[in-house]
Amino acid sequence: MNRTELEARIAEQTGFPRATVQKIVAAFEDSVCTSLRNGGRVRLVGFGSFTVQERKERQGRNPRTGEIITIPASRRPVFKPGKTLVERVSGQ
Repeated sequence: MNRTELEARIAEQTGFPRATVQKIVAAFEDSVCTSLRNGGRVRLVGFGSFTVQERKERQGRNPRTGEIITIPASRRPVFKPGKTLVERVSGQ
């Protein structure tokens, strides 16, 4: 399911106009990104948690030349599914 399909399904289930649902999905996305960017965490009980994983600077190797390179430190968003989501997906 892509974003357009998600918006269509939410509009269908809630009866809200598609334009309203698009704004809600965009606001949700923006809120999660802003919170993670500021070092926060977003926890939706039963569904899952969005957090940021800090990756240290490390040494790597260019596979083409074999040259050792430095890979800079980075921040990476991570999603951990909640118990309810896992149970619903696995059919339990």
